[in-house]
Amino acid sequence: MQIVDLIGKALSVRAFYHKVVSANIANSETPGYKGKNIDFRNELDKRAGLTGLTSQGTEDYTITENDTGDGFKRMDGNTVELENETVKLTENQLMYQALVQMATKRFSMIRYLISEGRG
Repeated sequence: MQIVDLIGKALSVRAFYHKVVSANIANSETPGYKGKNIDFRNELDKRAGLTGLTSQGTEDYTITENDTGDGFKRMDGNTVELENETVKLTENQLMYQALVQMATKRFSMIRYLISEGRG
């Protein structure tokens, strides 16, 4: 598999994960809301064809619900911990930016090779 293709798939999974975490943050005060998550590694493996299952679209992500919460149980049944979700969102943004930088470097190398080192 081409590295650029793999980076593109990873960017797609990161973008979807951003939506999941953002939805958790938006619903952090909604009574009864169960926080949601995806397994980044598993989703990337699916899209890369490493698990035997291939997946291309956003409709077939495996989203899990957090029924218990990571810390204290809230009285309203909501399992989202705003601090944890904020950390997840920040980490995901950093990883996304790193992937974009990798793609940019790769394209710069390709451009350099095509121009035979003249530009």
